[in-house]
Amino acid sequence: MASQPAGNTPMERLVDAMAQIRDRCVWTQAIDHDALVPYLIEESYELVEAIETGTRAELVEELGDVLWQVLFHAEIASRAGTEPFDLDDVAQAVLDKMVPRHPHVFGDEVATTPEEVMTLWFRAKAAEKSTRTSVLDGIPRGMPALALADKVLSRAAKVGVEPRSGSFEAESAEPAEPAEPAESAESVESAGSAASGEDAELVLGRQLLRQVDQAHRNGLDAERALRLAIRELEEDVRSNEAR
Repeated sequence: MASQPAGNTPMERLVDAMAQIRDRCVWTQAIDHDALVPYLIEESYELVEAIETGTRAELVEELGDVLWQVLFHAEIASRAGTEPFDLDDVAQAVLDKMVPRHPHVFGDEVATTPEEVMTLWFRAKAAEKSTRTSVLDGIPRGMPALALADKVLSRAAKVGVEPRSGSFEAESAEPAEPAEPAESAESVESAGSAASGEDAELVLGRQLLRQVDQAHRNGLDAERALRLAIRELEEDVRSNEAR
């Protein structure tokens, strides 16, 4: 008879279920950390959507799916031939990080406002990362571009660096007039970024970065704002299709 997950709590039974699946499921046995990455990304986005627009049941479900990914990685690592670790090691690593970052909870520091809490947080974090040579160290390059921009802008502001200026003009619907053969080098240089050969995508990127910077300065989440606008557009499309 097939066994069922064992344990006294749902979490214990979940951990046991993961171990049994790794033992007996041939598909799961073939999966490694790298192969799990697309699933983690997808589940993370589904969790974000549940937070923003979902029901309680959907939020519970998506949190469970992300938790399953954590358990999956920990189970794979627990069976590694070199430097294995398990879920307890993961939990201990989080404890070792979060307890010192909350000295107002677990120590003698006092923080009565969110700003004071953040000051203590960044002070503790700076002490942890004392070996880093740049404020940009530790930023994951695989983040979505808007979220990455927001993170880099935040770090850049700490060292007084702002994004480069740039403007972008959409191409006219009318065909451009051909350039005069005798056009001088000076007139080419003054014609703007397009005439100087500057990459139009880079110029557009600078403009977008400025928009993200403006959002950041106003306490707005550019990534979420874009998702909201996309959802609004999707609603308009469906409404139009229904008509």
